[in-house]
Amino acid sequence: MKILELVKEAKTIGIGGHSRPDGDCVGAMLGLYLYLKKYLPQATVHAFLEPFPPSFSCLKGAGEIITSLSSSIESYDVFIALDTSKERMGKAEKLFERAKKKINIDHHVSNPGGGDINIILPEITSTCEVVYGLLDYPDKLDQDIAKALYLGIIHDTGVFRFAGTTSKTLAIAGKLMDYGFDFTQIINDTYHEKTYLQNQILGRALLESVVFMGGRCIVSRLDRSTLEFYKVGAGDLEGIVNQLLITKGVECAIFMHQTKNLEYKVSLRSKRFVDVSKIAAFFGGGGHLKAAGMTMKGTFHDITNNISYHIEEQLKNNV
Repeated sequence: MKILELVKEAKTIGIGGHSRPDGDCVGAMLGLYLYLKKYLPQATVHAFLEPFPPSFSCLKGAGEIITSLSSSIESYDVFIALDTSKERMGKAEKLFERAKKKINIDHHVSNPGGGDINIILPEITSTCEVVYGLLDYPDKLDQDIAKALYLGIIHDTGVFRFAGTTSKTLAIAGKLMDYGFDFTQIINDTYHEKTYLQNQILGRALLESVVFMGGRCIVSRLDRSTLEFYKVGAGDLEGIVNQLLITKGVECAIFMHQTKNLEYKVSLRSKRFVDVSKIAAFFGGGGHLKAAGMTMKGTFHDITNNISYHIEEQLKNNV
């Protein structure tokens, strides 16, 4: 199954991703957007996404993404949901639902599929890698398409460190690198480099962290007053939960930030023994085997206790 075959009759194509877009979401979005504009010049292609971290603006087409989620087109011939289930698309879900053909492309195991065509491959490390496998002409891209897909792959594999990264992933990354962009700069500028504000917020989160469960679990939170004091914006909290996870002896990390009174956005990460996607799904969220998230209501302590029970149950089988 190839993407051009699925959309070849379409005159209007929309593409949407999930709220709080990360590198894989933005990379897949722009990679596919540029590819469709290249090989379907007769079609009108629109990309919809909420505001994303400024570092991703290095990708061609970033300025063409519609962040207001408004369009003069009421119903697209095809609408593609990338890196998400339709429920996490925000206002773009309405455009997806109204489309004549709905396609869902993802790699999250928790995605039940909400399209007429669902291509959901949880064994693959990133949606960018899934998109690459759907391209009719993978050897006839251009530097801008390759750069976008490469960015998404490095973000969802932790620069090829995360479990699930395969030799195929590395081979695809190598083919993309052959297009000649500065892959080192992309890694430094979009993955490793932090603003002064991001470092301040990371420092606060680390100072507030607590290890428990015999040192096998770590948790931290930032309340709304702290976020408002530092004027935290989109992307400023990225990477905090991963930094917590590299604490020696820790198997599972929990990071949460307050969004409303008695409501928190929760991020989960694990190293080996805990399937955090199952925990997230239990609480109405989703994600990957080793990286997942959800929104939960309650106090910080209540939420921590509820999550901890599920982590401990899984760790009992891996003592």
